[in-house]
Amino acid sequence: MVGERRSVVLRNGTVLTMDGQRRVLTDHDVLVVDDKIAAIGPQLVVPAGTEEIDAKNGIVMPGMIDTHRHMWQTAMRGYGADWTLTQYFVWYYLEWGKVFRPEDIHAGNLLGAAEALDAGVTTTVDWSHGLQTPDHADAAVDALRAVPGRFVLAYGNIQDSPASWTAKPEFRDFVSRRITGDDMLGFQLAFDVTGDPEFPEKPAFEVARELGVPVTTHAGVWGATNDDGIRLMYDNGFMTEQSIYVHAATLSADSYHRIAATGGSISVSTESEQSAGQGYPPTWAIRDHGIPVSLSTDTSVWWSGDLFSAMRSTLGADRAREHMAAHAKNDTVTHSSLRAEHVVEWATMGGARALKRDDIGSVEVGKKADLVLLRNEHSPAMFPILNPYGHIAFQAQRSDVDTVIVDGRIVKRDHRLVGVDLPKIRSEVEQTVEHLRAQLGDEAWEKGMNPDIPESKVLDNPYTYTEYRGDTRTSV
Repeated sequence: MVGERRSVVLRNGTVLTMDGQRRVLTDHDVLVVDDKIAAIGPQLVVPAGTEEIDAKNGIVMPGMIDTHRHMWQTAMRGYGADWTLTQYFVWYYLEWGKVFRPEDIHAGNLLGAAEALDAGVTTTVDWSHGLQTPDHADAAVDALRAVPGRFVLAYGNIQDSPASWTAKPEFRDFVSRRITGDDMLGFQLAFDVTGDPEFPEKPAFEVARELGVPVTTHAGVWGATNDDGIRLMYDNGFMTEQSIYVHAATLSADSYHRIAATGGSISVSTESEQSAGQGYPPTWAIRDHGIPVSLSTDTSVWWSGDLFSAMRSTLGADRAREHMAAHAKNDTVTHSSLRAEHVVEWATMGGARALKRDDIGSVEVGKKADLVLLRNEHSPAMFPILNPYGHIAFQAQRSDVDTVIVDGRIVKRDHRLVGVDLPKIRSEVEQTVEHLRAQLGDEAWEKGMNPDIPESKVLDNPYTYTEYRGDTRTSV
């Protein structure tokens, strides 16, 4: 069970430090004492009573960091697999998001938090824009506190305007009661900027400034947020080093320059952008402007909840665009610009930089002991490990996460979560699904999950199919 810390040593692993030199150390040990990494080296001498974990044939890496995940939606896992962004907006923003009760927020957050830990994500930003009341917000925090991971609550409410919900006394009361500066629970404000020239979101930014907390915002989303929102933020002095711009897929060069000049970062959710329609995943443009990048999974109502998928899809999307751009000029790409080590860095140190946490994101002495061991002796895909970065980005799966350590405590051991009551979570999620299905009714439930398929027409073919018979002659 998760409880008091004890010293732990991971023995004889391949250690991806993700430090400034991106050192890869073979056959090295990593010693954890209390909540910190105490030593790294071969054949370490460790304190008596230290728990030893065999990391041979495995990869020891920093815990991954997801900077944008709508955890309250996790109880609806896979429901919107065939949605477009428009259908998502209609379902959650206009129709059914408002029927989520506090207990439904609690169930989704519990499941989302457990899912993140299971996949080696030790820090997750809960982009919680379903907090219609303080009771919903309390339920979200209660769930995060019940799972032994590191989280950031990004408080939002899609059923009300940012200027309205941030001005309510009950919001201030929630912040004073629940946001205490605990190392395991950070805080952000989460809302979008529409680009309305009256800048109705300005009072919400002023509240964030008064509270001293960052704003995370969906920027550059096709048909929803655009360059006007970035310009308003910039002209009013609300773009800061702590600002996280999610997606940022349809912005102009001018907006990217403003983000770069003010030190903000972009959270790329490639599975989301390439499927839902926010815009093409913008990593190529972000790199051109020198903007820091982190990765995120967005929502399990559509996509996977692990950063292995995020890394893989990000590499694929970036490289596909690079090839297409070259082909359009009758050219050929001979060297890929985006490398496996880059996306592994974005999934670890990229998230740490976005959250302004210099104590996580790498395996270095003195840093917080947020660690992941990838090791699976029962998987033929886990050997040989020749290129550790490439293995993480293209070969490893969430099932290969053997051990997870958060803040010096083992929260997953031998491929099983520790201190997480999955049967209880399953029961809560089942109640939420029953409630939502009853609210919608069977017809709306099925229609929501199975949206209409647009009509399509097979192109006219100028050729007539002819069966090929070959030589039909016979000899006598």
